[in-house]
Amino acid sequence: MAIYRIFPEKDTFIYTEQLTSNAGKDEIIEIGGYPGTLDSTGQTNRILTKFSDEEIQDVILNKVTPGLINSMSSSLKMYLASATELPTEYTLYAYPVHTNGSSDWDNGTGKFGDIPINTSGANWTYRKSNLEAAWNTSGFSPFTTASYIDGKQGGGNWYTASNAESMEFFQSHSMSSTHDMDINVTPAIKQMYGGTLSNKGFIVKLQNDLEHSTESSIKLKYFGKDTNTIYPPVLEFGWDDRVYNQGTLSVLDTDMSVIDIKNNKGKYVDEGKQRFRLTAKPQYPTRRFTTSSVYLDNYVLPSASYWGLRDENTEEMVVDFSTDFTKISCDPEGSFFDIYMEGLQPERFYRILVKTEVGGSSVVSDNRNIFKIVRNG
Repeated sequence: MAIYRIFPEKDTFIYTEQLTSNAGKDEIIEIGGYPGTLDSTGQTNRILTKFSDEEIQDVILNKVTPGLINSMSSSLKMYLASATELPTEYTLYAYPVHTNGSSDWDNGTGKFGDIPINTSGANWTYRKSNLEAAWNTSGFSPFTTASYIDGKQGGGNWYTASNAESMEFFQSHSMSSTHDMDINVTPAIKQMYGGTLSNKGFIVKLQNDLEHSTESSIKLKYFGKDTNTIYPPVLEFGWDDRVYNQGTLSVLDTDMSVIDIKNNKGKYVDEGKQRFRLTAKPQYPTRRFTTSSVYLDNYVLPSASYWGLRDENTEEMVVDFSTDFTKISCDPEGSFFDIYMEGLQPERFYRILVKTEVGGSSVVSDNRNIFKIVRNG
């Protein structure tokens, strides 16, 4: 029942059109393979992104329920801004970045197409500012590699394996896909947390045979961390800490029901965790002899019940129903779920939805339970 999101501490994309130009402050980060205007070899764009060690450690140490770390999931998510000439099927790959020693890559302050070029951070050829520390192109350490073509050496270095685990993570897309990125990188995050893998972030790229394309202009443009939209990249943690103890309460067993939130304050700061309590009752209670109204009885939702969040303005699901990580809990007081407010964009309105499998039907309840996240301070 738990979802927690953190945002990148830095991101950029590196590209062969300008081998030494930085795009560290661009609002859009790109992956692509497309024909060049200056030569016949084709061009390539790759994304670099990194999430803070301190935030990763904090989530796993202080947010994830003790004992559930082994079953925790971590996914790298990016949201598509636009795309061109996509093939019917393609695969995106993510790998942990490798750098020599403890040195990291610099984010930089450039933007795509800067004239003169900006050399303040990572680019296709170098990973440090001012054209220092070239990406390694030979003599790779064990289980690390690179990918480039002659005349365009560089493009980043990455791990293929670490501590006997594969470090190649991927997501395949078809034409019916939303083309948003959602790549499970759990083994890498667990090793970064445990200290067996140095956290230098991730590099994301197209499958090899689509990079340096000369036949189609494949471009996937995602919102970066500097976007002014509500769609920055996130590293999403999920774990199942659902408890189900109904006490003396009955389980709702009809889809003709009324499900509502009873403690929505309507406004919350962008920090901390809020527990939302639900009321659930049949729309037409069974008649019985009693001294109190049957309409006052509270029920718990069936175990197959989930919460979701929708952005009120765009009507897009921010947190979709998940059979793994948005299960609704219950105790003798009734059904409930928790939302971590840090992972939501401030100054936005969100609508709570509840989905439950009851009476042989899948029912989504929407009682206009809307709240706003306000920036703390």
